[in-house]
Parts: sequence; structure tokens; C-alpha cells
Amino acid sequence: MRVSIAPPQRPKSMMLTSLVFAALAQAVASGNGPEVTVYNQGFGLVKELRSLSLRVGRQSVAVEDVAAMIETNSVAIRSLGRADAFEVLEQNYQYDLISVQAILNKAVGKEVRFHRVLPNGQREVVVGTLLSSPTAIVGNANGGQNQTYNGMVIRTAEGRILLNPSGEIEVTSLPEGLISKPTLLWELQAAAAGTVPIELSYLTQGISWKADYVLQLDGISTADLRGWVTMTNNSGATYKDAKLKLLAGDVERARPEVMTDMMKARGAGAAGGGGFQEESLFEYHLYTLQRPATIRDREIKQLSLLDASGLKYTKKLIVDSMAPYRGWYPQEGAVGVGDVKPLVKVEFVNSEANKLGMPLPKGTVKVYQRDKSGSVQMLGEDNIDHTPKDERISLTVGRSFDVRATRTRTNFRRIAANQTEESFSIEVRNRKDVPETVHVMERHWSDWKISSESMPFTKLDANTIEFKVDLKAGETKTITYTVNTKW
Repeated sequence: MRVSIAPPQRPKSMMLTSLVFAALAQAVASGNGPEVTVYNQGFGLVKELRSLSLRVGRQSVAVEDVAAMIETNSVAIRSLGRADAFEVLEQNYQYDLISVQAILNKAVGKEVRFHRVLPNGQREVVVGTLLSSPTAIVGNANGGQNQTYNGMVIRTAEGRILLNPSGEIEVTSLPEGLISKPTLLWELQAAAAGTVPIELSYLTQGISWKADYVLQLDGISTADLRGWVTMTNNSGATYKDAKLKLLAGDVERARPEVMTDMMKARGAGAAGGGGFQEESLFEYHLYTLQRPATIRDREIKQLSLLDASGLKYTKKLIVDSMAPYRGWYPQEGAVGVGDVKPLVKVEFVNSEANKLGMPLPKGTVKVYQRDKSGSVQMLGEDNIDHTPKDERISLTVGRSFDVRATRTRTNFRRIAANQTEESFSIEVRNRKDVPETVHVMERHWSDWKISSESMPFTKLDANTIEFKVDLKAGETKTITYTVNTKW
């Protein structure tokens, strides 16, 4: 049965559609860069404007210069002109790239010419069949790959067998199926001939970003915070003049059962001026660079994220003898006794009133301060999680040198099979020439009650109390208290 399709009627809005189509085609032709959204988890979403030259009917269309670590099940194309310009029948991803090893592997069983130099200095050309290529790739028990060198085997036309000869091998023709670049290949059914602008989008592994911060203290109460985006591109593609977007947040992804060879990892950038604009997106935050950026393959690039001056911070010295045991029930409070070096924390609020107020992506914060000569010295570093605005950031930068504490259990009495009474003494010493405030944390579990104490405390939660100890220069103070515990 023969089916005839009548040509579509020209709508009144055809003129407008043609103008839009022409504008899109011009945008594609002008070489506008791709849009790349990079995620914390080490993958990226790439969107590009391209053009396809189509003829009427079924045809194969190849698109090169895509990422070598592309997730093939994420590829999508759509026409930016007529919605029915073409239909995608089949999609393939070819990644068998031209290399010496690939050519020799495909030449096994075929005739080759071998050029070698004999021990007497004479040159010999051997024509024969390649029985084994120089190397073979075999898998291991862990799902990875080991490379085993087997050596080359050639059977000459006279019947000689050459084992691992040294010299230059020549193949008669380039094997089929090898390509110079990773290529997407589509089978399309086009309704009309002409150039069609398209949007190509896909996910790729091998590209990631993280935030790095530098907090420089003035030594009193204010600091300057500089944030950088450090991006690493090992995706196998270069994105020239890209519109760069960074998504901060914990995006859930289905875990793949098997990783194909092309998805496995292969294998200092320029610092840019600021220009990131932040916006909320669903339950995440998106940072868009307000200028084009070229992201080269196998490159680490740093871009300025934020620059805040004069933010207020506080320094806290914390004696927490039970911190190493948090999440574990200690036996009768005996652990945590002895000398304790106080933790040194630097804290500030991420608010507009404190010269910040921008959602901060997770990353590493390095803390610096200038010495008396004006040189910058590193004090410590800590990691922060994704931090929304108006939240407090607490950084652990190290342990105090000149402030010490000694915790002693001075008494222990078992009142009943399920009840004890314990007494503790915490001596806090300030060996500095300046006053300090020390926050002493004490932790108890089950049903506990403080029956006596030498100074006031604050109950922070069901298991924690805090003594705030103000010390003059060179001063020593001792905290004592008794606790009754039932279980």
C-alpha cells in the first residue's frame, strides 16, 4: 500500500517561525560556547548549540568533540527549529580511538610487513601474518584492568615464526571502526533537507569542583575571607568560552552496577576574576559565572568565588576531654582523665550584617594571620559543609600551646547496683601574658544529676554541661563538681 503525505499548510505565524529559526542558526554559526553545569559529586551537564546538515529520509549523522567520559544514556538532542525536523531512530557512541595498540589488535590474523635490522647490520623486510599483538589487556578479580605484555608473534610467508622481533611494523591498511575522536553517531529520519540548529545535552564524568577559602585574621576581632572555586576537568573534552555554572548541594544519583571502560578515569590553572552570581534552585544553590570561561581537558582551574572584608569572628578555647569518645558510652566516667590541650576554634556568622550572607559551598578553609614582621603564617585548616546564610561556621584550627587543663576523678562510690557517685576536678592554667576565656565541656550519660559544683555551669544538651572559665594572664583556676548517675 502506498501512502502519500500532503505538504503541511503554511500557518500565519510561519514568518515569525522562520525569523526565529534564522536567529538560532546564526547563533549556532557564531560559535557560541557551550553551557557547562558542574556538580560537587564529580560529574557535569553539558549543553551545546550545534547544527546538522540533513537530507530528506534516513541518514547517519556523526557529532565529534564530545567528552570521552560521556554517560551515553543521558544524551539528548532536540531541534531548535521545527519540532518535526527529524526523528532519532538509533544512537551510538564510538570510542575505539586510533592508537598503535588498537591498530595492531585489529591487525591480528592479517598480513603485515616488518622492517628490522639483522645483527650483521643488514636490513630485512619480512612479510607475514601477525599472530599476536605486542600487548594484551586482561581483567582482574576486582573489576579493574591489568596490562600483560605478551610480545609480538609473526609467521612469515616461508613458515618461519618470529617471536617478539624488534623493528618497525607496517600494516597494509587502516582497520575499520577506528576513529580519531570520541563520536556520537545517530540514525535520523529527516522530513526536509537543510541545516537544522539543535541543542545537544549530556552528562559526563570526570569533571568536578570544590570550594577553597582563605580566612585571614587581623589578630583581634575581624578577618578577611576569600573564596575560590577549584575545578578539575578530566572528562576528555575542552569547553571553549563556556557559560559555567556550579551546583552546590547533595544531588542523589542511582549507583551504576557496572562501569564500562570508557567511563573509568583516564589517565595549574589560571586564576580568574570574580563574577559568580548565586541563585536558589530546588533544594540546592547555583553559582553562575558572569563571563565566558574556557575549561581545558586535563586542567585545574581556579576562579574567584567571593571576597569579604571586615567580618567579625570570635576565638574559642574548648576543653573537651570526652570528645574522642563521643558516640560511645564510656565506662563509669573513668576515661578522659589526664592532661588536655584545649581545642582552638574560630567562629563567625555567615550573615549580611557580618559582610557575608552568601550560601557557602562545602570546602576547605585555611586560616592565616600576620606575624609582627608582617609575614602571613598559616594557623590551621578545617572543612565546612554546605552552609546557608545566617548560619554559624565553627572551624577547628588546632590546639592551644600555652593554655592547659588537667582532669582528675577525685572520688568514685557505688551507691547501688545501678547508681554511682563521682567527683571530678579540672584544673585550667593560662600561661599567656594576656587573659583568656576557656570553655570546659563535661559529658555524662543515662540519668545523671550534678549534686554540687564550685562554679555555675550551663546545660547544653541531655549529655553536656559547660563551665565558662575567665582567666587572667598567668592565672590558674580549678573546677570541682560531683555527679550522681543512675541507669
